[in-house]
Amino acid sequence: MTTTTIDATTTRRMLNKVPAITATFWVIKILSTTVGETASDYLSVNAGLGTTTTDAITFAVLAVALVTQFRTRRYTPWIYWLCVVLVSVSGTQITDFLTDTLNISLYVSTVGFAVILGIVFAVWHRQEHTLSITSINTSKREGWYWGAILTTFALGTAAGDLATEALNLGFRNGTFIFGGAFLVTLLLWRLGGPGVLLFWIAYILTRPLGASIGDLLTQDKDFVQETAARVDYMDVAPKQTVSVAAALRSGAGSATAAMIFTGARTPRRTTVQRTSFG
Repeated sequence: MTTTTIDATTTRRMLNKVPAITATFWVIKILSTTVGETASDYLSVNAGLGTTTTDAITFAVLAVALVTQFRTRRYTPWIYWLCVVLVSVSGTQITDFLTDTLNISLYVSTVGFAVILGIVFAVWHRQEHTLSITSINTSKREGWYWGAILTTFALGTAAGDLATEALNLGFRNGTFIFGGAFLVTLLLWRLGGPGVLLFWIAYILTRPLGASIGDLLTQDKDFVQETAARVDYMDVAPKQTVSVAAALRSGAGSATAAMIFTGARTPRRTTVQRTSFG
């Protein structure tokens, strides 16, 4: 009887390190994702640090934050959410490095991160027999938890950029699409669907949702301007719509077509001036 009491107390203490999944949790999660996206772009582009320096700073601070998180004995909001923001920046930087530096297609990185996340979940479940965040009651499970979180951010970044940029859906449409999918997932959860599966689907969706919101608010207006074919002409009024057929016949749509078929991304992070934060 005594042993059972001690185990239960220890479990409750460890569970306090992960916040309860409420509406507040999802609001903060989306906001932290938005902050992570804009912070990553601000440091690498506006501040002129570049991808390499931003990566080094971010991963160093993240390492310190995670060590602090693992050493705490209970859920401490500022430490936990600081880790989430830093993981958001790190996940963004990983995908940006693969896409912008190594020129890896967003199709490839999206599938690749999905496979990696599947492997993480498979090994985690095989060793711990659960993927529920309400069972993060050991340091080992917490390690798997943060590993999965980092991978979801990288996957969400790749999938979000693939949809909003490579496939030219635009940030506004991306916000509606990912926001709608997120709400549908939460509705299924409320209706009694598989909780663990739907939680992780919703968690992944918050990354491209938050990023789309952040980009919609901070990107240069000329870049955000959406047309039917998502084809921009430098000498044409910003709101002029150009048909896909006309663009392809004139050759002006070749760059857009290439991005769609190859999974390349519009070079916004290095060539587009963002709005000032100051």
